[in-house]
Amino acid sequence: MLKQILSKLPRKSQKSDSVDSAETNSGSTNSNFGNAIHCTNSGNSLSSRLSVVKRVSSAVFPSSIMAGVEAVEPHLSFKDVSNPQKQNLFVSKLNLCCEVFDFSDPDKNTSEQDLKRQTLIELADFVSSGSAKFTEPAVAAMCKMCAINLFRVFPPKYRSNGTGGETEDEEPMFDPAWSHLQIVYDLLLRFISYNSLDVKVAKKYLDQSFVLRLLDLFDSEDPRERDCLKTILHRIYGKFMMHRHFIRQAVSNIIYRFVFETERHNGIAELLEIFGSIISGFATPLKEEHKMFLCRALIPLHKPKSVGIYHQQLTYCVVQFIDKDPKLATTVIKGLLKYWPVTNSQKELMFISELEEVLEMTTMVEFQKLMVPLFRRIGCCLNSSHYQVAERAHLLWNNEHILNLITQNRQVILPLVFSSLERNTQNHWNQAVLNLTQNVKKIFCEMDEELVLACQRKIVEENSISSVAAEKRKLTWERLETAAGFQPSADYIIPSVKPATCSVAC
Repeated sequence: MLKQILSKLPRKSQKSDSVDSAETNSGSTNSNFGNAIHCTNSGNSLSSRLSVVKRVSSAVFPSSIMAGVEAVEPHLSFKDVSNPQKQNLFVSKLNLCCEVFDFSDPDKNTSEQDLKRQTLIELADFVSSGSAKFTEPAVAAMCKMCAINLFRVFPPKYRSNGTGGETEDEEPMFDPAWSHLQIVYDLLLRFISYNSLDVKVAKKYLDQSFVLRLLDLFDSEDPRERDCLKTILHRIYGKFMMHRHFIRQAVSNIIYRFVFETERHNGIAELLEIFGSIISGFATPLKEEHKMFLCRALIPLHKPKSVGIYHQQLTYCVVQFIDKDPKLATTVIKGLLKYWPVTNSQKELMFISELEEVLEMTTMVEFQKLMVPLFRRIGCCLNSSHYQVAERAHLLWNNEHILNLITQNRQVILPLVFSSLERNTQNHWNQAVLNLTQNVKKIFCEMDEELVLACQRKIVEENSISSVAAEKRKLTWERLETAAGFQPSADYIIPSVKPATCSVAC
């Protein structure tokens, strides 16, 4: 009877048994380290931190990976544990660093922040010493810690000019959490650069989603963070070959959004700097994908107002493409002429400088395809009232390669620019520009004096024709003014007739 009653009572679940056994094991583990450190409160704080981490990243970094890892007190030093336990301590310290603090209040959680910073330094030293072994649990813990600390949403930009990046007149904004972020970035870089890292294991956690979130961080307003990201992304591109196509496509999407939608992004210069080295490593002949990146991403980057922030890196990328395939010079020059600035003199100076670099690498065949529209634009620059633009355009004749191209095509080019040189001689206000104009005319005279005389005669004829046309217009206006001044008598005034209304409804 008693056995029947006891059998009906609810039994303890297997889950609670496992929890009890886990508590017993953790208690015995803590008792082993009791002689060195008293950790009654630290164990509770660690478990609370780990529970927070688990809620945030359990979907990306499943806890089942950590099932075989023996729990080690994270506050211990690597010197105080045996070699077999160092790997477990490494994972425990990574989990400890998954708590993110609010740095907006400098007096809040100062002791916890210092503890985390010291732990991050220990982890970086341990990895740099070469003692770390990145097994799958260690890789998962590393990627989880980096994701929780680094991946965040930036606050809205309060820049007044809306240029999307720091200009010369603006002070860069620094992240108050940089004391922690810097070490996390350093740790991530050491992890990616680790010689014995198994890429097949690491790619499970450093996947496309991880790379995409990493690219989002390039919009940070802290230049120190963007500089770290630049190095890390370049290492990822070099080591994780399976992500290369995805990285190129993701960067293209960032550029598309910047050029055609927002014109606001802080990391375009850093992304282009990475791509400068990537483009230099492209195999020849270039794939169609790479040529489309030039046409659809790089060339439209000349359009935004803030091109000065990244123009140096953009020019380098463009020149690298032409170095790989000289036929692309035509495409680049067409793009420059398409986006050539009309009212922005500083931007025009940058375009002329880039044009000179492109022409230095342009072959005769490609040059002849576009020399007519190109030198029409250069002629406008020679006449610019902004003396720096006019000076920079004249200085193109000092480049030996460009001068050689002009010399061999002088029959076409000289008539296009000679009228601009004559107008400068007669009307330009700046003495330096006048001197440069005389030098260019002297070069043309030494090149082909008969052609210069022919162009002068043509200018004289055009001036005479235009003066005759101007005189005719003047006489026409005088006749119109005389007719308008004639006052007719009342007998000749025709009364206004009221228009008949349409009887048919339309």
